[in-house]
Amino acid sequence: LVSGSRSSKTFKPKKNIPEGSHQYELLKHAEATLGSGNLRQAVMLPEGEDLNEWIAVNTVDFFNQINMLYGTITEFCTEASCPVMSAGPRYEYHWADGTNIKKPIKCSAPKEDHLEDEALFPPKIGVPFPKNFMSVAKTILKRLFRVYAHIYHQHFDSVMRLQEEAHLNTSFKHFIFFVQEFNLIDRRELAPLQELIEKLGSKDR
Repeated sequence: LVSGSRSSKTFKPKKNIPEGSHQYELLKHAEATLGSGNLRQAVMLPEGEDLNEWIAVNTVDFFNQINMLYGTITEFCTEASCPVMSAGPRYEYHWADGTNIKKPIKCSAPKEDHLEDEALFPPKIGVPFPKNFMSVAKTILKRLFRVYAHIYHQHFDSVMRLQEEAHLNTSFKHFIFFVQEFNLIDRRELAPLQELIEKLGSKDR
């Protein structure tokens, strides 16, 4: 019972893009191009579209994907098993929200994975994106990468047992191609999964 209540706290509700909105059309476009099997092409900005909007739609989509994947392993990712958010012995992640916690602190993985809500979308159609949108999006994507890195390094055996590795690999490959296409995550940040990234990329050359 305890793990049930814990995971429901960590596991966030899916973010929905309102039907009928332009962002919804973009999401449909993204899903259609994904079906082509060419992920490098699928991540490219569609002609005539706004870059901020494309990044926002995809960021929400990745958030939902990683949320779903992480949700399946929350019972194995506890404050006891993962007292620090890490990606192998060489990479330890500290956390700050920039407002209440300015200096990054050590944090257990379940706490770190609980991404807080960010105002990614302007509430009304036609309202411009906030000036700091790109830096907010980069921060969210960096945190999502850390969740992928944590799952790969600390919980891949659980993923294999659940037979979810193909889903995880496809989701991560899509994510990496996207952040590479628009240069959204610093190369140094990607170091914990560099070998995997190179392997995934070489299959598509």
